[in-house]
Amino acid sequence: MNGPCAYRLENVTVQHGLREVLRLPRFEVSTGEILCLVGPPGSGKSTLLRLLAGLQRPTRGQLWFQGKPFNHKTPLAVKRTITLVFQRPMLLAGTVRSNVEYGLRIRGEAACRQKARAILEQVHLTHLADRSASAISGGEAQLVALARALAFAPEVLLLDEPTNNLDPARVALVEDVVLTDHKQRGTTVVWATHNHFQARRAGERVALLLDGQLIETAPATDFFEMPRDTRTAAFIQGKMVY
Repeated sequence: MNGPCAYRLENVTVQHGLREVLRLPRFEVSTGEILCLVGPPGSGKSTLLRLLAGLQRPTRGQLWFQGKPFNHKTPLAVKRTITLVFQRPMLLAGTVRSNVEYGLRIRGEAACRQKARAILEQVHLTHLADRSASAISGGEAQLVALARALAFAPEVLLLDEPTNNLDPARVALVEDVVLTDHKQRGTTVVWATHNHFQARRAGERVALLLDGQLIETAPATDFFEMPRDTRTAAFIQGKMVY
């Protein structure tokens, strides 16, 4: 891994009751990279994203963000540079536009309406701007959640299976929007996906999680063409039974 660290995790574990759902002796994310997390359902991808977002504490271990401990004492201004798009987004009552504007307003951002309009144009949802958020499809709600996240211009964008409910055209749209934002602003992106092809298209590095453990991390080309671990090879070939 090259470049400064956005995140560093050491000896991190997360337990739910007696079950250990994540165990990472060491894990790093470089500033400005796109790291794709792959693995079957229940492998720990969502738990890891919640840790990186500051929404969950590890049972044991330590996280650092930009070289400083990342915990309950981390200033809110720092945590606000990180945005997580959930797999099942929860939208607020009101219109699509008001959902995108809301976070900007509570943060005191100027020109909320103009920023919201520009973001909705990027995700091809201007025609739904005045529609009630409760009256749109699940796929459209996912795009609204992405628009809401991008409106903050975050330094770190965390994506939890953001294209699960989307048709192929909208999958391509999401990938284009995220990659364009990354190219223009140098956003650090950690993207959980079950789609091998998406990870290969979008990821600069790819990491495989199985049963809460990190099996292999490598540049995308090496990960898919020259996997070092037999479990990685089996996962890529679709031979692993979930």
